[in-house]
Amino acid sequence: MSKELVIDVSSSEINIALLENKQLVELNKEKSNTNFSVGDIYLGKVKKIMPGLNAAFIDIGYNKDAFLHYLDLGPQFQSLNKFTHLALSNKQNAIFLPKFQLEQDINKEGKISDLLTVGQFILVQIAKEPISTKGPRLSSEISIAGRNLVLIPFSNKVSVSQKLSSAEERNRLKRLIQSIKPSNFGVIIRTVAEGKKVADLDSELQQLIKKWELTAKALKEAIPPKLIIGEINRTSAILRDMMNSSFNNIHVNDEDIYLQTKEFIKEITPDKEKIVKHYTGTSPIFEQFSIDKQIKALFGKTVPFKNGAYLIIEHTEALHVIDVNSGNRSKSDSTQETNALEINIAASEEIARQLRLRDMGGIIVVDFIDMHEQEHKQMLYDKMKDLMSTERAKNHILPLSKFGLMQITRQRVRPETNIDTNEKCPVCGGSGEISPSILFVDEIENSLRFLIEKYKNKTITLKVHPYVAAYLNKGLLSKQLKWCFKYKILITVKESVAYSFLEYHFFNKQKEEVIL
Repeated sequence: MSKELVIDVSSSEINIALLENKQLVELNKEKSNTNFSVGDIYLGKVKKIMPGLNAAFIDIGYNKDAFLHYLDLGPQFQSLNKFTHLALSNKQNAIFLPKFQLEQDINKEGKISDLLTVGQFILVQIAKEPISTKGPRLSSEISIAGRNLVLIPFSNKVSVSQKLSSAEERNRLKRLIQSIKPSNFGVIIRTVAEGKKVADLDSELQQLIKKWELTAKALKEAIPPKLIIGEINRTSAILRDMMNSSFNNIHVNDEDIYLQTKEFIKEITPDKEKIVKHYTGTSPIFEQFSIDKQIKALFGKTVPFKNGAYLIIEHTEALHVIDVNSGNRSKSDSTQETNALEINIAASEEIARQLRLRDMGGIIVVDFIDMHEQEHKQMLYDKMKDLMSTERAKNHILPLSKFGLMQITRQRVRPETNIDTNEKCPVCGGSGEISPSILFVDEIENSLRFLIEKYKNKTITLKVHPYVAAYLNKGLLSKQLKWCFKYKILITVKESVAYSFLEYHFFNKQKEEVIL
């Protein structure tokens, strides 16, 4: 299976699309002004203790206080707490963890009021980004992720990813890490570490330890709420977690991000540096790779998948509901049971793809087409488990109930990717009132005149729907050419399939949108 990463950089956000065999399977949108990301480490301040919930609310600078449950404190919270206070008081012995005296593990069934007090400073890590009306979810079991290893300060345990099936390789990696890791550092060995040499793992381990030491140094004289160490950006995190031999190309439309990505790839897999390519085409990068078209088809309420069959996807506050429909699909030479099995198997593939693509988390209930044979129900359950086994997000699947419902839970650490694919009526603009469409070109020209007078731009790009672009560019003396002569500027008209019929935007010479 080939994998490609397409990175679309704009002034306000970075859009990252993962393609498998040219099919869109993941879409990440990273806002340039995003302040809270999973993995960020903060020095927070306890604002409120909630004994009934056995939890506390922590101020880390978000408009809603973050939530920290007792079970998320981690067994070595006492050690972390002691370390934090020593670091804040500028005591040097706190920084060198191998010589640090660890405290006893906390009681698993203890109370948070015994460990935290209002006003206390506490080192925390974001486990879930703010979702809907909820603030961030926190953990005090600090972990620092690398490509092959995850470093766990205040622990001495070495564990290996369960996805690594070879017992011999698991034992080799475990012995290797135990021989090179310093005291008071635990390590989780990730699946991609399979077959790695000791020099590679040791180098990464030292980098992770240096990052932890930077955390300790940053604590000195810090006043909460304060970001101590930020996780790497989403682009680098995706590369770190997903980069493997099946990655064929990474396309980037921004030179700075291209150079950063190339440097990052050079660090983790030097032989793959050439797969990073700077896209300089005239068409938008997502349009060039047919990603815009796939987004329009895949993010709606109704998702077609095979021979007229389709999914209906509904979202509520509590859960997600997916209904499988056969549509007008029929096979005269197949029984109803066989037909239902075939549709359900095909639906399971699209559902697994949709969960990744939309990053749907929490509880998902799927209403498959009814089947009577127990063997067929088991086949569908096994198929779904197999499809979800490669997921990076933790998930759990229950067999079909007697009502034909399958229940899935999937880890949710950031808000679901939700894109409105519905377009406003091209005639009324959603108002229900019709304005003369013949005046649309005049509206564009008026906006153009205003833009020239306000910004004095001499080079302008106008992006519109393909139909409108065809009209503006048609003929030897086109509208576009007339505007060039009339206003003594260079104006280029480009088409974009992502735009609705009467949508238009202006861009300057630096390819930045000009807001009217």
